[in-house]
Amino acid sequence: MTKTPTISLYPALSILALAVAGAFPTCVLAQDSADTTPEAALAPQRLESVIVTAQRRSENIREVPLSVSTLKGDHLDALIAGGDDIRFLSGRTPSLSVESDYGRSFPRFYIRGQGNTDFDLNASQPVGLVVDDIVQESPMLKGFPVFDVDQIEVLRGPQGTLFGRNSPAGVIKFDSVKPQFKTEGYLNLGIGNYGAKNAEGVYNLPMSDTVAARLSVQTQNRDDRVHNPRPTGTRDLEGYHDNALRLQVLVQPNKDFSALFNVHARDLGNNATLFRANIIKQGTNELVDGFDYGNYPTDGINKQTLRTKGANMRLNWNLGEVTLHSITGYESAHFYSRADVDGGYGAVYAPPMGPGYIPFAVETADVLPNHHQFTQEFRAESNYAGPLQWIGGVFLFREHIQIDSIAFDSLSAGNPQNPFYSTQTQDTRSWAAFGTLNYAVSDKLKLRGGLRYTTDSKDFSAKRVEATTAGPFVIDNTSHNVSWDASAMYALDKDTNLFARVATGYRAPSMQGRLSGLSDRPSFAGAEKALSYEAGIKEDLFDRRARLSASVFQYRVKDKQLTAGSGTVNMNQLINADKVTGQGVELDAQAILTDNLRMTLGGSYNQTEIKDGKLFVQYCGNYANTNGVAGCTVTNPAGPFPGTVYINGNPLPRAPTWQGNFTLTYSVPYKDGDLYAMTDWDYRSTYNMFLYEAREYKAKPLAQGGLRVGYKWDNGKYELAAYSRNITNRIQVTGAIDFDNLTGMLNEPRTYGLQFKVNF
Repeated sequence: MTKTPTISLYPALSILALAVAGAFPTCVLAQDSADTTPEAALAPQRLESVIVTAQRRSENIREVPLSVSTLKGDHLDALIAGGDDIRFLSGRTPSLSVESDYGRSFPRFYIRGQGNTDFDLNASQPVGLVVDDIVQESPMLKGFPVFDVDQIEVLRGPQGTLFGRNSPAGVIKFDSVKPQFKTEGYLNLGIGNYGAKNAEGVYNLPMSDTVAARLSVQTQNRDDRVHNPRPTGTRDLEGYHDNALRLQVLVQPNKDFSALFNVHARDLGNNATLFRANIIKQGTNELVDGFDYGNYPTDGINKQTLRTKGANMRLNWNLGEVTLHSITGYESAHFYSRADVDGGYGAVYAPPMGPGYIPFAVETADVLPNHHQFTQEFRAESNYAGPLQWIGGVFLFREHIQIDSIAFDSLSAGNPQNPFYSTQTQDTRSWAAFGTLNYAVSDKLKLRGGLRYTTDSKDFSAKRVEATTAGPFVIDNTSHNVSWDASAMYALDKDTNLFARVATGYRAPSMQGRLSGLSDRPSFAGAEKALSYEAGIKEDLFDRRARLSASVFQYRVKDKQLTAGSGTVNMNQLINADKVTGQGVELDAQAILTDNLRMTLGGSYNQTEIKDGKLFVQYCGNYANTNGVAGCTVTNPAGPFPGTVYINGNPLPRAPTWQGNFTLTYSVPYKDGDLYAMTDWDYRSTYNMFLYEAREYKAKPLAQGGLRVGYKWDNGKYELAAYSRNITNRIQVTGAIDFDNLTGMLNEPRTYGLQFKVNF
């Protein structure tokens, strides 16, 4: 394997800074001509300050010594215009990817190449998701619709001190708009192709001088757009009804105390992701000739429902020099997902079959009949003037889950449920104590350090029920970890800050028991621990008409948790790699090119590598079941057993090396309003879909664009807009099922529509 090169940190930053300065010539001209043009007498536009809570305090993003990106406002509204689920975040900030094997539920997040391809409902992820200060641990909680959101923050790199367990890659943080002491709201209505009908409404009501309430609701709906021409199975697919609400009540009797209560729920009814058999040309990563997106011959039933509900209470006491916080949260989810995993109809032993060669029929469902999560955090922070500031607290976590995996007979009338099934339960208990210190050595130099101790205990049980019962197989595990971070921020001048950070992260051990036979046993992966280095620059340019953030990083993960497929059946296996390394560069920039034209630009380079010379996995194809008729073209060296390959030197799966995003917004006054147009684009390079490399399962590069054109009038009270997503209608394979025959999953086709919004 080619030896991984080492990135030199500071020269890379200098080159990036020069490149960005060269990209903003209009800004330079605006600054240079400020003293000679009549317009200079008028106050020029400036980029607004961005306030984040990445360190559990409200701070200017330029003062935070880590890599942070934000999404909010009109940019965020444009991205979710077509009713997109949370996967719209993919590629919108540097080093961030989001995908799913389940559709609008169970999103999987990747930061700097680190994520988890596991489809088990008990899968853990190295990217933490925090919504309104509550960690969303279960993958079923992580896809809550995005509406009435004030800001999204993407924190890259380990967040093992303030956000704790299962965040060695980073944290994505959502903050809803909070109740205000004024009457306001809006109604946003949209229609689109495929019968899309979306509505979002918010009503904020001050109930007294000390109590305010805010109700936010959303409904997203689309008709079916894919048809099954076969007489059996689900006939029409890919429609959905996704409804969600959030009710918040703020009680603030005085300036020293506040209580914020939040109740929220989601009700999703749709289809699971369509697994399409034999849509990839063997030996390539191209779609087969004549592929028709709207045609899906199947003999299976496809149905998915997800219902979640939760509540939280956030209490704050200002005691003068100290502020106390109590954050209590409860979340629950119920999930059912059934799909025709073989992606076709019939089988080689039950003709007719198609499309193409179907080795065997697989129709399964995963069920989450019982889930609940409880969290409690107590935190104190300093609130006085002085060079030394601190935060300290404790965190408690409890979770119970039950997962049932069942199968159906696609070849019999009515697709009856098979009598055999597997079930797994897990009870998790975790607690942590944490603290941070911030010290201003001088006006220019600020230091920060943090420490967190965590204990995780899991009681796991799995069994397989057929004519006889295998199990229960029990795994009881307790792990302990100390995470820490240290950082420095240096003000080079009033507009430029340099930062450096060293941080550790931790992911608790994982268990899994999706047993497919009486001889199977649960799999276990021990805790993984990350060590990361990064350095960067944050700078306001051209009198705050442009802003740049750039960073370089390197990390190492010991005992990296990975998910290997079985190669022959619908089952995963947890494994640990001795070591995984990553390094890269990230750029995030915004600019006011003219008073009518704004631009954002982001990009990242991520190089990851699995370093374990003894690690091998089973590969795709079902050669054992089809005598070599079906299968993919693997390019890794053969492993020690038939049907296996070594993966040492491979990049992490679903980890594109290059990512980029770009937006351009133009607005101009017209009559009593403003006309505007906005285009946004994101790009990602190729990636391996699995731990091994195969020609068919190496995703092609993908660039997608969006367009929004609209008019706002009456001081922004009314807005009418037309939009389109994936305007080039680029369709390609983005994921796959590797135990079947060249079965792939696709990205979303082009969507378009109209929106009308009224504010009051």
